[in-house]
Amino acid sequence: MNKGFKKTYCALVRRLEESSRLGGVMGILHWDQEVIMPAGASESRAQQIGALAGVLHEKTTHPEMGKLLDELFAADENKFTAPEWCNIREARREFHIATRVPKVLVTELAELSSRSHQIWVKARSENKFSDFVPALKKLVDLKIKWAGYVFPDMQPYDANIDIYERGTTQRDITPIFDKLKAELIPLIKAIQSSDYKPDVSFLSGQFPIEKQEALGRRIGEDMGFLFNHGRMDVSTHPFCGGSHPTDVRITTRYRTDNFLESLYAVIHETGHGLYEQGRMQNGRDLPVSEALTMAIHESQSLFWERMIAQGKPFCARYLPLLAETFPRNLKDVTPAQFYEAVNVSGPSLIRVGADEVTYPLHVLLRYELEKGLFDGSIRVEHLPEMWNAKMKEYLGVEPPTDTLGVLQDTHWSGGAFGYFPSYTLGAIYASQFYQALLRAKPGVEKQIAAGNMAPVREWLGVQIHQRGRLLSVPDLVERVTGEKLNPDNFLDYLKNKYRQIYQLD
Repeated sequence: MNKGFKKTYCALVRRLEESSRLGGVMGILHWDQEVIMPAGASESRAQQIGALAGVLHEKTTHPEMGKLLDELFAADENKFTAPEWCNIREARREFHIATRVPKVLVTELAELSSRSHQIWVKARSENKFSDFVPALKKLVDLKIKWAGYVFPDMQPYDANIDIYERGTTQRDITPIFDKLKAELIPLIKAIQSSDYKPDVSFLSGQFPIEKQEALGRRIGEDMGFLFNHGRMDVSTHPFCGGSHPTDVRITTRYRTDNFLESLYAVIHETGHGLYEQGRMQNGRDLPVSEALTMAIHESQSLFWERMIAQGKPFCARYLPLLAETFPRNLKDVTPAQFYEAVNVSGPSLIRVGADEVTYPLHVLLRYELEKGLFDGSIRVEHLPEMWNAKMKEYLGVEPPTDTLGVLQDTHWSGGAFGYFPSYTLGAIYASQFYQALLRAKPGVEKQIAAGNMAPVREWLGVQIHQRGRLLSVPDLVERVTGEKLNPDNFLDYLKNKYRQIYQLD
């Protein structure tokens, strides 16, 4: 890089680092809102978030930023290192997106999302979807309007998907989801009709929250989560947030009658946290180090939750610790019994508690409803009845209340339309990554059974976490697994595993 470009690039880096740090402040405000903020502060917090969003928008769209990017992008890519060019490319994309959206719309969306979250929390607790309708309508309208500014040549829903899964559209997702629906519904019915049912009686009882907290922390530490660079708290909906790889916040929620829900939520969110803590050491306030897409992020949490923690080696390793923690329930349980119990499959009302066979249909339902909201074929007022009808059709269960149905997820209250497909795309990637790990390290399951998670964490770090945004998703997946996104791998994994557990022919 010559001196002129170096000076320009350094000026860009300073601006990107400042925006990243302000974004970190925004992350802590959101975490605080979910975890410890007094309920009465919701309006002032909405205004604070709206103001900060406006400041970030001004910095992102500053004319000087445009000048720097134009000068750098006009240069030969070969004059820069791969990380430098990635920062330039990512910043230019963000600049073009941001400059197309009026500041008033950015502020309005930020404030509405904050207010809508509090409205959703209250509506959910009181089972009153009608109270959430006006805010949800407005959010859909604003996100359609936003899409028209940012990607005027794309369908509004595709534009929203693109924020989470760049380059992915309904044309890519729908055939994959249709294939999953066609093959998973019969598998679910076969499981339901099986005469063999795993014993789950030992999972019922009373499990003190303080013991659950200690258990979750111990397993999080074994996975490699650095608590001096992170923390674990309680929220309505488990999530991973924070401000920086050195300040990663994960949350769970507790039920005294069910320790598995909290434990596996901790494992799931710790998977996200390890991705954040494992990012490349250089340029951590720059785009190059950031997670690639939400599906890749989700693949990491599902990798740990399902591929590792629901696997036989992990279950055999940690059953003694669980029995020591909850001796009244687990002292006489065998590893085989525990493995079957944590992998029990059956239709359920709540997505976050769904097993890996039924979970994709929860996502598919939401995907189909979001498509309808954005193409105008579904009205917000009709969501509860359509939700319930699809739950009945796909899973054979029908929510008795909206709290257990259409109001269960926080995503829509924050305007996160197009996010849900990432969960199932992530599950597909996770199964592919695990097969690649087994090929790369044939003895890794023995390491897991011995309680050594370091080989898993280190392999993921090198293959995925430390690569940041240097590669596109298709290139990353092919580099790691030798193939592109492949739902057949995921379906084969589910069929083989659950046919064995439920003794299906």
